[in-house]
Parts: sequence; C-alpha cells; structure tokens
Amino acid sequence: PIISLPPKNTENFTQNDVTFACEVSAYPIPHLEWRKKADKMILHGDNFNAIRSFEREGSSAEATSELASGAGTQRAAGASAAPAYAPSPRSLAELEVLCTHLYIGTDLTQRIEAEKALLELIDSPECLSKCQLLLEQGTTSYAQLLAATCLSKLISRVSPLPIEQRIDIRNYILNYVASQPKLAPFVIQALIQVIAKITKLGWFEIQKDQFVFREIIADVKKFLQGTVEHCIIGVIILSELTQEMNLVDYSRPSAKHRKIATSFRDTSLKDILVLACSLLKEVLAKPLNLQDQGQQNLVMQVLKLVLNCLNFDFIGSSADESADDLCTVQIPTTWRTIFLEPETLDLFFNLYHSLPPLLSQLALSCLVQFASTRRSLFSSPERAKYLGNLIKGVKRILENPQGLSNPGNYHEFCRFLARLKTNYQLGELVMVKEYPEVIRLIANFTITSLQHWEFAPNSVHYLLTLWQRMVASVPFVKSTEPHLLDTYAPEITKAFITSRLESVAIVVRDNLDDPLDDTATVFQQLEQLCTVSRCEYEKTCTLLVQLFDQNAQNYQKLLHSASGITVDMAIQEGQ
Repeated sequence: PIISLPPKNTENFTQNDVTFACEVSAYPIPHLEWRKKADKMILHGDNFNAIRSFEREGSSAEATSELASGAGTQRAAGASAAPAYAPSPRSLAELEVLCTHLYIGTDLTQRIEAEKALLELIDSPECLSKCQLLLEQGTTSYAQLLAATCLSKLISRVSPLPIEQRIDIRNYILNYVASQPKLAPFVIQALIQVIAKITKLGWFEIQKDQFVFREIIADVKKFLQGTVEHCIIGVIILSELTQEMNLVDYSRPSAKHRKIATSFRDTSLKDILVLACSLLKEVLAKPLNLQDQGQQNLVMQVLKLVLNCLNFDFIGSSADESADDLCTVQIPTTWRTIFLEPETLDLFFNLYHSLPPLLSQLALSCLVQFASTRRSLFSSPERAKYLGNLIKGVKRILENPQGLSNPGNYHEFCRFLARLKTNYQLGELVMVKEYPEVIRLIANFTITSLQHWEFAPNSVHYLLTLWQRMVASVPFVKSTEPHLLDTYAPEITKAFITSRLESVAIVVRDNLDDPLDDTATVFQQLEQLCTVSRCEYEKTCTLLVQLFDQNAQNYQKLLHSASGITVDMAIQEGQ
C-alpha cells in the first residue's frame, strides 16, 4: 500500500478528525488513517502488529510505516477507497456469540436472530474486513467457518468482485491455510471451497496476458513439498477444485459451465490424476505405518482425489449415478497411455490389499470406475489385455476374502463385479484365461451372500444384475469356450429360493421386519431372478415343485395335529 506522511497542519485537529493515509480497494488490506492523540499523530488501522506514532517536530516530518498484511499483496496507488472499518474487540465478541448461536446453539429464537444478523453481514460493505477480523483474531473455529461462508457467498454473486480483489482473496487464503495447517478440518474445507470457486469463476480471465487463476495448480505443488499436513491441504485443494469444476451451477449459463469444465479437463485434469497416482506409488514404496493418523488421512485424501478425477463428467452427459449405477466412464483419448499401463490397475489392487477397510473401500471405488472405462478407448487386443488384468484382480480378491467382511468393501466389490459385465461381453469374458476359476469363485461368493439375506440387500442387487446379464447374453455367445453358466446359474437360483424360505423362521421367531413388505425390492429381485432361473429351466421347475410339495405336506400335518404350535403354523404359512 502507498502510505502518506502525517498531515503537516494539525493544529486544528481533534481526536475525532481523520485523514486517510492510503486508499485501498481490495481485501484484505485495511484502511489506514492518521488520528491525533495529545501532541502525536497515530497511524491507526484494523490489522497492526505495531502502531507507529510520529511526533510533530517543526513544520515538516518524514516517516515510514509498515503494514502486517496477511496476503502480502501489492496494490497500486489511487485505487478507489471503500468505507473505513475499525472494529472493536466488542464487535468481535458479538460476532463470535452469533457464530455460537448459529452453529451449535439450541435456542431456536437465538438461532433465527443469528441467521438474520449474519445475512446482514454478508450484504454489508464491511463484510471483507470483518471476515479478516474473524480469521485472524477469532477464538473459535466457528468464527473462521463464518468468515469462509461469507467469502464463499460474496465471490459467488452474479456481479463479480474486481479481478484484483479476487486474486487477493485467493492469495490470502492460500497463505492463511499454509501458515495454520492444524485448523479444524471443516474450516480448511470451507476455505478451500472459496479458492475452488474463485478459480472456476475466473478460469478464462486474463491479466497481463496470463490466465491468472490457473496458477493454482503450480501453487498447490508447493504444498506437496511441505509437511504431511501441508501435503494434505494441497491434495484437498486439487480435490475440491476438481469437484467444483464438475459441479453444475443452475443459476449460471450451462454453456459457460461446459466451456470451463472442458477447458479444465483438457488442460489440467490428466496432470492432476498423474500427480495423485505418483503420490500413491510413493505411499506403497515405503512401509505403511497404519498407526500414523496423518499418513492415513493423506492416503484417504489422495484416493478421494483420484475418484473425483474418474467421476468427472467428461462429455457433459450429467449422468446421475444414483439413477443408474451401470454407466460407462467416458475417459478422454489422451488418457489412454495411463490406462494401458498394467501398473495403474495393479496400484489400486495393491492398495486394496494393503490398506485398512476405510481406505481400501476407496481403492475399490476407484477400481469400479476403471472397470467402467469406455470400450472404444482400446483396440480389441488392448481391451482383452485390460480385461485380463481386471479379472486377475477379481481372482486375487476372492482368494483372499478377508477384506470383504467389511460392509463398505463388500458393497463396492459387488458394484465392481456388475460393472464388468456391463462393459464387457460374455464372449470376451470367457476368452480370459482365468475365467473358469473366477466364475466359480464369483458363484460361491454370490451363494454365500444370498444365504446371509439379512445383510446388505442393496449389494445383492448388483450380484443379481451380474448373473442376469450373464445369462441373458448366452444366446449371443459365438465363442467355443464354455461359459459354465449352465453349471452355476441353477445354483444361484437354488440359493436364492432356499435362503428366502429359511428366512421365514427367523423373521417370525425374532419378530423382525418381513422382507416381503418391501415390495419394490422384492419385485426388482424377482425380475432379475426370472432371467437367471430360465438357465436350465427344468432344474428350476423341479426345485420349485419339490419345495412346494414338501412345505404343503408339512403344513397339512400341522393342521391335523392337535398340538399345533401357533409359531410353527405362522412359519409354515409364511413358507
């Protein structure tokens, strides 16, 4: 900032008179002003580590002043001045009380009042300086969270702040989180979201012939060279940025969003994925200390970053995965070399086997996306090789099933199996060398899952989808290699039917919720099973007739029994 000397003629100054020392238009530099106190002129501001006073001697005086600015930014003289704001400690205390009422208060009236007051803060011309006050002098994490929330809303307005101001905010936050890496996680997350929004909204803006907001990726690499805490922050920045670039803001033109997202995809996303994979390779290269919470957190954030890269809406299809989980990932052609390297898949399979369940689940989520890669990315020989590596990974997991006892791992693995058949034809699967052994292992895994009917019905959906699609493809297989479905499909059908019959006794005796009451799930599973059961349909008919006759005879005996027990009758009727 350009700081002027104290005014020469101060004889008529009172304590309340003010002369501005510099004009500042951009956050976070506060206004500086000369005030008279006794026979001294005081350089006063909101953010001083030290206030220098200058004694008037004679008709002229020369002085210099330093400002401890959080962002360390430079501004040109002559910028337009905003209203001065010099908050008192009391106003800081009041803001912190409002934060407490808003975020953790239990009194509804106080919370409503706090929301009203804080909405007024966002619209206030003093908002930026108050945000800085909360960040630098706030005593609670909720004060810092409020500052981040206000900044996020401020930079998201349709009428953007000046480009210099947004650069200053971004640089200030980067320096702030770098100097305080042990902030509460939710505060760091909220501040990083501000950086991501600034970057996205200014992606195409140019200053001095440079895309100034695209420098963020180079800035992040500096974080990756620091401590574990700094490395975690750097990875979170990239992860949030990737998510923000993929997020559709329906209050803004969709064409502009696609233009930004496409540019980000083409210029930065591949480099981010390569960087994340290199970090994961470094993790595996060293002995894993699973007791080190910092290292675990770093691995988790890197895996989330990879997942965000693979979940990116590459072609603007805006696919809703919750509506249809069986989709194809439209990986760009320029990424082909990454996917052709066997080491890429091996990395994530090795991570699954090396990491604790919370992290191995994320590794499996990444593998789900790898298995969903569009077919056209590869030539036929390359596709066969890629599929072979996926099948080898499945075989290794099923031969070492300890990790699948974790519900998260189990669910993601079921999704992984379903995606294999969605993206590859049965004729391609049977050509894989390990297919006979793998289909046997998958059948045993499915049977065991169906027998434990009370657990994870949502995961069973993916297993039944796999078998339904496999059986439906049988008439179209031209390969001479045996598909073996005539051996295993009847076993799947039998396991489903018998496990549901056996569940009746447990439901009645333990007074559990009847699975048949969930009609949507029942109809969905029966639609899937009807396709599977038609493979070797004669075996299915024989099984149904046998079970029906057996249960009818048992029910008849109970009806004619004088000592018929009510519970046994309910069980038999249910079956």
